[in-house]
Amino acid sequence: MRLISALLVGGFLAFAAGPAHAAEELPELSREQIEQIVREYLVENPEVVIEALQAYEQQMAADEEARAKEAMARLADVIYSDPDTPEAGNPDGDVVIVEFFDYRCGYCRRAAPDLFDTVADDQGIRLIYKEFPILGEQSVLAAQAALAARNQGLYQPFHEALMVADIDFSEASIMALAESVGIDTDQLRADMDDPAIDEHLNNNYELAQALGIRGTPAFIIGDELVPGAVGRAELEDLIAEARGS
Repeated sequence: MRLISALLVGGFLAFAAGPAHAAEELPELSREQIEQIVREYLVENPEVVIEALQAYEQQMAADEEARAKEAMARLADVIYSDPDTPEAGNPDGDVVIVEFFDYRCGYCRRAAPDLFDTVADDQGIRLIYKEFPILGEQSVLAAQAALAARNQGLYQPFHEALMVADIDFSEASIMALAESVGIDTDQLRADMDDPAIDEHLNNNYELAQALGIRGTPAFIIGDELVPGAVGRAELEDLIAEARGS
């Protein structure tokens, strides 16, 4: 309300300070009088407040989308060509999906089966995983373990297990899950201490910040940044749009 009042007052003052011949036709009003007129108008016409807020939110969303597209173009190599980033699907697919996720994120976990099934059924998708653990130390531990599993060639089965298993994400439960998919847990623990893993996660944090990603999951599908979980039908629609663009 205060923002809208300020905008209207500013507009009224700018109008009042317009061409001299127009100003001469207006009565001299103090700022306090103008503010009172604006307040009375807003009380009598509350729909103006709603319309102004809607326009403001639409402009903010458009500005965010423009910033994200600029960042996606500027950081394309980091997004799509990082050799240390895990991938699935067809490396030569005609549609690329990039997912920012946290293993402990409930929305990520609910979206995971649809994403896995879609990639399995559509041979034209390249899926890029951006580990983005933002929900505490256990999330970081799971991400470190998953990235370390790459050294044994078992990232994908471990990733899928972490996404769907009902565990508490303690170190013991993560290691038990790793062992269940054939990972040597002694080697895994040693590989998790590699400083390159923490550097990789830090790079993902910086990338997410540059793209305006503040939560999980978030997807890049084609040239669109899609925040929030998507189901199978919406995912397929977004893929079709990417193919048609």
